[in-house]
Amino acid sequence: MPIVVMGVSGCGKSTVAAALAAELRGVYLDADDFHPAANVAKMAAGVPLTDEDRMPWLGVVARAMADATARGDEVVVACSALRRAYRDVLRSAAPDTFFVQLDGSPELLAARITARAEHFMPPSLLASQLALLEPLQADEAGAVVSIDAPVLAVVDEARERWLAARA
Repeated sequence: MPIVVMGVSGCGKSTVAAALAAELRGVYLDADDFHPAANVAKMAAGVPLTDEDRMPWLGVVARAMADATARGDEVVVACSALRRAYRDVLRSAAPDTFFVQLDGSPELLAARITARAEHFMPPSLLASQLALLEPLQADEAGAVVSIDAPVLAVVDEARERWLAARA
């Protein structure tokens, strides 16, 4: 059961997903690494991506996730997956995907984005991401986890929710 750690910019997807993958002795994939240069340039310029920008990228992420799962690896992916349609693309390649939606206040998210260096996502795009976010729905395998805790506590909660879903 692959795990996708999802949410808006600044929520800690990469940090939580990497730590969770390490705990599970699994494979960590950062969806940002799969963006084509045109997407990165667009975001760096403060221009939100469109569905036309996202769908091919999500297809590549989905294939990488499915390939790692097919090899028998525990897979943890950091991916925004903001809309149900985006999560559906990921599920099309790995139907049993478990989503961990990281949730925090807009103020906390903005502070985190502003504090980080050398990332292509500018703080100006946070509002568009929050407007685009479709929270996990009742029929989606997953859990919402608050980021108002230390990283290891967030990772522990995500792992426990995933383990409970596997049982």
